Amino acid sequence: MAEARNGDVKRTATSKNSRGYEINLDAFSKRLREFYTNWRDHKQEPWGGAEAIAVANPPTCEDFRYLKSSALQTWLLGYEFPETIMMFMEGRIHFLCSQENASLLEDLKKLSSKSFGIDIFFHVKPKNNDGSSQMQEIFQSVKTQCIVDPPVVGWISKEAPEGPLLEKWGEALKDTGFHLVDIGGGFSELFARKDEAEITNIKRASILCATVLNNYVRPKLEVIIDEEKKVTHSSLMEDTENVILNPSMAKVKLKVENVDVCYAPVFQSGGVFDLKPGAESNDEHLCYDATGVIICSIGSRYKGYCSNIARTYIIEADKVQKKAYKLLLKAHQAAVTSLQPGSTAATAYKAAAEVVHKDGPEFLPHLTKIAGTGIGIEYRESGLNLNVKNDKVLDVGMVFNVSLGFRDLRLQSNNPKTQVFSLLLSDTVIVTEKGPEIATAMCSKSFPDVLFSNDHEEEPQNLPKPTVDANGMEPCDTKTILRSDKQDMIDEVHGQHQAGLARQRNEETVRRFAVGGPGSNDGQGSSKATYDLVAYKNVEDIPFSRDLMIQIDHKNEAVLLPIYGLMVPFHISTIKSVTSQKDGGSSCIHVIFNIPGAGFNLNDIYLKEISFRSKDTRHVNQVVQLVKALRGHVSSRESIKSERVIPLSQEKGQVSKTKPIRLSDLLIRPSFGGRGRKMTGTLEGQWLGFRYSTMKQEERVDIAYKNIKHAFFQPADKEMIILVHFHLHDYVIVGSNKTKDVQFYAKVRGVIATSGNGKRSVYDPDEVEVEQQDSDSKNKLHAEFSTFVLRMSELWKHSHLKDLQLMFDIPSRKLGFQGVPYKAYAFIFPTSNCLIELLNSPFLVITLSEIEIVNLERARLGENSFDMAIVFKDFRREVFLICNIPFIALDGIKLWLNSLNIKYYESIANLDWKPILKTIMVDREQFIKDGGWEFLNLEVSDSDSDYSKEFDASQPSEIEEESETDKEDSDNASVVESEDEDEDRDLEEGEGKTSYELEANERNIVREHADGADSEERRLCGEVKSAAKSRLPEIRCSQGLPEKRLKVR
Repeated sequence: MAEARNGDVKRTATSKNSRGYEINLDAFSKRLREFYTNWRDHKQEPWGGAEAIAVANPPTCEDFRYLKSSALQTWLLGYEFPETIMMFMEGRIHFLCSQENASLLEDLKKLSSKSFGIDIFFHVKPKNNDGSSQMQEIFQSVKTQCIVDPPVVGWISKEAPEGPLLEKWGEALKDTGFHLVDIGGGFSELFARKDEAEITNIKRASILCATVLNNYVRPKLEVIIDEEKKVTHSSLMEDTENVILNPSMAKVKLKVENVDVCYAPVFQSGGVFDLKPGAESNDEHLCYDATGVIICSIGSRYKGYCSNIARTYIIEADKVQKKAYKLLLKAHQAAVTSLQPGSTAATAYKAAAEVVHKDGPEFLPHLTKIAGTGIGIEYRESGLNLNVKNDKVLDVGMVFNVSLGFRDLRLQSNNPKTQVFSLLLSDTVIVTEKGPEIATAMCSKSFPDVLFSNDHEEEPQNLPKPTVDANGMEPCDTKTILRSDKQDMIDEVHGQHQAGLARQRNEETVRRFAVGGPGSNDGQGSSKATYDLVAYKNVEDIPFSRDLMIQIDHKNEAVLLPIYGLMVPFHISTIKSVTSQKDGGSSCIHVIFNIPGAGFNLNDIYLKEISFRSKDTRHVNQVVQLVKALRGHVSSRESIKSERVIPLSQEKGQVSKTKPIRLSDLLIRPSFGGRGRKMTGTLEGQWLGFRYSTMKQEERVDIAYKNIKHAFFQPADKEMIILVHFHLHDYVIVGSNKTKDVQFYAKVRGVIATSGNGKRSVYDPDEVEVEQQDSDSKNKLHAEFSTFVLRMSELWKHSHLKDLQLMFDIPSRKLGFQGVPYKAYAFIFPTSNCLIELLNSPFLVITLSEIEIVNLERARLGENSFDMAIVFKDFRREVFLICNIPFIALDGIKLWLNSLNIKYYESIANLDWKPILKTIMVDREQFIKDGGWEFLNLEVSDSDSDYSKEFDASQPSEIEEESETDKEDSDNASVVESEDEDEDRDLEEGEGKTSYELEANERNIVREHADGADSEERRLCGEVKSAAKSRLPEIRCSQGLPEKRLKVR
């Protein structure tokens, strides 16, 4: 971790040296120019009139520290170079460093001289030398160039020298007789305003720490409180730090080498609180008694840039705590709002203090004396403190850690651990031209979202009604609330049906594996067999080489490896990956080969991995790059070939003898492209297919009926468009796009015409007339589409098309739900055959008959949302994930899946499906032996069938064994990609059963509830079946719309 904290990491840039450092030369050029400009324009203040600036960076250290010398190197070069001294002068820069660091910085020399006229000189300190002679060379250069005697040299006086080199430098600098001035304020001014790249780094750091708090810390606290575990603050700190350093555990796609912690995460509870930035987690157990308070503070870094967040969680808050927290939240929001360009730093604290003084003056003495600090490369940027005395003017690009709290508040409690409590809220805020932007806003701090309550008897009607956010989601209360008895009975009824589906699904999987169906291959994903790969036809064709070194033959696409004194050729397609690793004074090359899975051919022997060691690091890096380049070239070529194999079924339809079925004034997606306005066209239903054409002769698309896999008609009930959509078997070409989804749509005039900003009066005759025209236009458009769909349905019943079994599916809005299928929220509709979302591109069309199972991930109480992982029968297909489905839709989705006989499972964590499917395909027999998909079943009750009992007695699969290993690292963490089966089963059974179920007298009551649940299920299932039957639309007359259907929430 020390290396990461001191910048010894790889980052993407434009200049790369032999050690893997990559310096962004463009950023260096821009920031070097900015540094010299700031120095020249403000030479007297804050740079103290310095004619030369000396900056010395200390050696690496395990401790958390933020130094301006290190910050300058990170800002200027992208890395920290330990034990490196820089002397900035007009027209030249001197570096005193080791030979290794000099070679890393060599690329800067040519760029700086050519772009700015600034010469860079390297003074290399030999090993076992104190560097005195090199220091004197630098001092002599300063004396020669500076006119003033003695020269004015700026340095960072507050940084004590560390290590022999810097101690010698400090002594020598003082002995020169130079006039030394402190220029720490100059660097603070330089770092205060962040550019676009720096803002991006801070935002990514903010996403990381906020997501860790959302996806790991809060769910972990819920489990600890629910199960009354004994966990220390220090262990929570270690687990959370591990998640930050491994972003994938929190479902954040950031490279590990770019992330680090700002400080060790801080967890405080039990009446002992410290709101200072240097607080630490102690070894006391987490206190979650009633009216207890838990403060969590997390800071992360991305590419050296910091972000911070802090939240306070309260267990069964009393009136004093409720008032104090809501007041603190209001004051915090006032401080954030005041961070406007042109205002002063003091305004933030004054705004917060004014809110507290007005709404709760008794809390004012407990308010922290500062509302936050600047944040960037340094965790606390000096000169940007948000206190009442700072008159620094804020500017666009400044970033602040707005941190506000109440300390040492008291409660009337008999529990000594809850008598004293503190509250703290912190967010990373960016000052923009439009005002403050909270980079950590994704982690809610509203009072319901920070409250843990065990009061299960609270009536739901007493809770405030949920509001709808910008995404259309209804936020759920995240308190720990037990499910109703009715829901438990519904789950019990479903459980019996789902158990039968599990047996049926496993039997189908066995049959599919037996006949070698989709997904039953070895999982390598390559359609080309290994015996088809030929690098050399004869031994004589292998190039002769006297040197036993790894060679790359680009002509024959082969890699020759020295094995036991012979050059053995391998086709490049047999190599899965090649990596290099530095080990002491030598480097290692690891070559991993593609091998078939288990059961491929037991009589064959395959080479899986081979390693080589070499002292020539440059040759090792060159070999790795050449192999990767050759693999990329071959893979790209094979990909192009495979795409050419895809049939482009764009057959011309034969015109019917009868009148064509037309639908005019339609737009198409994907569009033809090109310049100018999109032209509308006409869709014609002909004898063998559809033809769409516009006024331009080249804009034409033909779709054969036999190429249509699914057809959809989606009316404009609440949307701005009405459409027909075709999901195809094979690709067609639309303009320059190759696609399997073609959509024809028309915009609804009524929706657009009523979306003005002006006020409208219901008594205005003109407005009434316009609304009536819009309504008539919408009804007419719907009638045209409905007629087209009905006539096409009649055509598809003819004998020559009857075998295709084509029909238009209509989405069921009652069964729809919100979710994120790709990158944005959308409303997803079930149909009788598919799950679709057709308004946003890319379109979502999932055939229900192709689904193997569905796993409802993060489906646990206390979550706002959950994810739906769809596993297909073809295991080669990637598992499709629909994210952030509102928790309120969970029961409806279960009913829908159950009615379609789709087996679903529930898990409290997101699973990493790629290794799971790979494990299944590699060892299919073991997968079947272990009960198939039942390893996902976290709750097997006594009422299950014999199959469930047989599964209980089976040995755990490899995936479950991995879950047990993960449990040792992190107890039931929601971001871990496996599940703690034993603890989860206990948790689920504890939620689903109550004490009265054990009494014989109460079983009749349970049976009555089950009957009611069963009737409820039959009612919703009937809706599903009726929606499936009503595929053809209702013809709407142009005079009025049918009655609106009731919404199902």
